[in-house]
Amino acid sequence: MKKIIFTGTNDSDSHRQVPQQAIEAKAEKLIQTAKSLIGKSIYSTAVYKPTYPYKFSCATFLMYIFGINGADLATYNEDFMIQQGARVARGKWQKGDLLFFRSKTTAKDPDHVAMYIGDNKIIHMANPKLDIVISELNSKSYYTEKYIGARRVLPSLMSPNPPTKGDNIVDFAYYLKDQATIGPVNNESTKKFTSTGFVNYVYRTNGITLNASSLKDLQSKGTPVSCFSLKKGDLVFFNSKKGSSNSSLVAIYAGNHRLIIPYSGGVITRVLLAGYYSDHYITARRVFTDDTPHYPIEYPSY
Repeated sequence: MKKIIFTGTNDSDSHRQVPQQAIEAKAEKLIQTAKSLIGKSIYSTAVYKPTYPYKFSCATFLMYIFGINGADLATYNEDFMIQQGARVARGKWQKGDLLFFRSKTTAKDPDHVAMYIGDNKIIHMANPKLDIVISELNSKSYYTEKYIGARRVLPSLMSPNPPTKGDNIVDFAYYLKDQATIGPVNNESTKKFTSTGFVNYVYRTNGITLNASSLKDLQSKGTPVSCFSLKKGDLVFFNSKKGSSNSSLVAIYAGNHRLIIPYSGGVITRVLLAGYYSDHYITARRVFTDDTPHYPIEYPSY
């Protein structure tokens, strides 16, 4: 099977708008969270520790602050971060934009990422000596000479208001992310699911009855959709053996290349850009067609 290369942002619903006020408010929350971790975090490329004393690399630091503020980057890899959102011209940055740097002129990909906080300043997990710092972009030649680009990931990581059914599906899956356990049995009252059961539950809560009994059954639902025309709420299937048409993994497409995956033990998020998903992609299915805005669903409390 030919390897599929996922590049750029090609969501068919990526044109939808989020109010500027909401974008600015989200950016301020990101900045507040980032600043609150100054002096409490240790630079580490080997260990990710999201509790005090925190341990982050430059990328996991940003993955963490975006994630806990409801804007999941779904990756700790600068190579994949630089492919999300929209390209931003140099000097046209807004708060919350990601800025990328490359130390080695012979390298292709970025090896450092920071977040713009306004006034020509960035906040970043700099290195083992400085840890998290705020830096002025004209303070060192590194920031001008090693800069390679910027991406605006807000608002693409946010849901418009009012949301569509796809937005509600994705939001509910995220809502369950830290509550659900994935294993061999289904028990909705204790939030224990098989991967198929998790998908059934998320969609049924949003008014879509799949009643799938297995991944194979789930893979037959709805209609095929190109992997380059995905919308929030589409189902994406992967195999464990290259070339096989039998799925071993299902994901809910969350927009901007992100995947929500009911996986052994729990629910994880990843980006479709990662090589594994290019190698093992089988198909995608669209199991609903309603794209009109809806009021957000009030989910049950647990």
